Amino acid sequence: FKYAMWFQPYLPGELVLDCFALAVQAREIDMRASPYDLADLGYSPITLETPDGRREYAIAQRDLAEQAQALRGRLISALNALKQAARSDHVSVR
Repeated sequence: FKYAMWFQPYLPGELVLDCFALAVQAREIDMRASPYDLADLGYSPITLETPDGRREYAIAQRDLAEQAQALRGRLISALNALKQAARSDHVSVR
């Protein structure tokens, strides 16, 4: 998300929003796995001290990594296209 925001004016808004949504999802997993009780805020805990909780956390992290890999590819493609466009503009000015 950080890199998407750096280049936000030049990237498709949908890509930036997808990066933000993934960052929110990652933060939610972290909050649910924290030692704080956030059930009143609607976040069910991931109990890392139990085998089931560790399994749930591992699955959530794996899913997050898979989503991040696809999103990272989209971001790299968009940034490469931006880089190529900048080079084309620079060359045509000379």
